[in-house]
Amino acid sequence: MTKQINIALQGGGAHGAFTWGVLDRLLEEEKLEIAGISGTSAGAMNGAALKSGLIENGRDGAKKKLDWLWSEIGATEHSSMYGWMTGISPQAISRSVELSPFYQSLEFMSRMASPYQFGPLYHHPLRRVADQFSYDKVCAKTGPELHICATNVRTGRIRIFTGEEITTDAILASGCLPTVFQAIEIEDPETKAKEAYWDGGYMGNPALFPLFHDDLPRDIVIVNINPLYREEIPRTPQAIQNRLNEISFNGSLLRELRAINFVQRLISEGNISEKAMKNPIIHMIADDDLMTQLSVATKLIPTPPVLDKLKSAGRRAAGEFLRDHWDNLGSENSVNLPDMFR
Repeated sequence: MTKQINIALQGGGAHGAFTWGVLDRLLEEEKLEIAGISGTSAGAMNGAALKSGLIENGRDGAKKKLDWLWSEIGATEHSSMYGWMTGISPQAISRSVELSPFYQSLEFMSRMASPYQFGPLYHHPLRRVADQFSYDKVCAKTGPELHICATNVRTGRIRIFTGEEITTDAILASGCLPTVFQAIEIEDPETKAKEAYWDGGYMGNPALFPLFHDDLPRDIVIVNINPLYREEIPRTPQAIQNRLNEISFNGSLLRELRAINFVQRLISEGNISEKAMKNPIIHMIADDDLMTQLSVATKLIPTPPVLDKLKSAGRRAAGEFLRDHWDNLGSENSVNLPDMFR
């Protein structure tokens, strides 16, 4: 029996390679069908690659399109070039990236200069990649519904791009870190005025509510790449900044999950009818053990050995999810929301 799910793909820069691995493994499950996608930042790029690949050539096409995307971002088959990193832990690699002159320069510039100060020298490094998506397929009415989230700079409100609204600029807006990139300006379809957008992670990382439509299944599988919990209290400037980043980009997701938990409690207590509103079934695929060894540095600077570890971890986590929670799909949460918010 085929089971239908929606997937909600978090943003987190190069750590989105974990989602690459998750999707790569889920696509191998013939009895699983993806009906809806909500993505932010790296999740938006993964979602666009997934949908366009599925339309082009089914599951194999989606796997190849995701492979292409991450090869463009920094993954490589020539692992021998990085042999010296083979036996190094993710934490040690992360630390070495933090101490690299390139990252130190990037961090210094982001704190001391605005991206608007570069004048004609400014360019968005991911525009070349985003331009290569087949938007006739990304925006197609067939295949999974695709929703991409960005944050309106002026109003601070969430904007969901879907259908023909999804363009190169919409994808870049979804991952526009304001200290690194200039805001992406896109015409508002109602006012016809140009609106500026920043990273969608501030208001929806990822947004779940677009997946509440009646024509979509109840199951939402969240691919989480920002650790919800860290045991160690951050004490260095880098560790403090890193944890602030994680808390900030998990905030909107936790708010939506808390609301879902509240609605589910009202339904279970008989205070409202289950037919009164959507009652989604929530699942999560994550690897906090790995993610807590990484940092903002490995999000901003794609490092082939880290991308490889992330993809492998994503495949492993997705396989464990399918093994342990297949029976939960279509039935009940595999995430204990009451425990999460008690």
